[in-house]
Amino acid sequence: MRLTTKGRFAVTAMVDLAMRYGRGPVTLAAISERQHISLSYLEQLFGKLRRHKLVSSVRGPGGGYNLAQPANEISVARIVAAVDEPLDATQCGGKENCLDDRRCMTHDLWATLNEKMHEYLSSVTLADLVAHHNGKPVAVIKDFRPKEHKEPVAA
Repeated sequence: MRLTTKGRFAVTAMVDLAMRYGRGPVTLAAISERQHISLSYLEQLFGKLRRHKLVSSVRGPGGGYNLAQPANEISVARIVAAVDEPLDATQCGGKENCLDDRRCMTHDLWATLNEKMHEYLSSVTLADLVAHHNGKPVAVIKDFRPKEHKEPVAA
């Protein structure tokens, strides 16, 4: 089970947008260039983010996108849900028909993992991610990798 490209790219693009909050609209072309995400893919994602009122668009020269709410009010869980990204570790999609139309022995384990993932991603906001990127300690974001395996974070 893992978060797919759609969810990862949506969160990355929203962090990029949040880092420029208050400086006027940001073009998708600029996000595409900085984050190496296809422009057409960003257009699809931002259409969904706009429909969920996480971003607002400004048309015309100097147009682009802004956050529709302050960064501290937008959780990672909301972003992932907005782009229709399922965070489901169960094999059955929660329908409890995992094994020949029966509930499998590990269904509760995976269902609980789903709840924990949702709780955690709901507790992390764009503001937290921006602060973390800027080198500020953020309680909800920790790197648990052993020190010898840590890679530098690219800007």
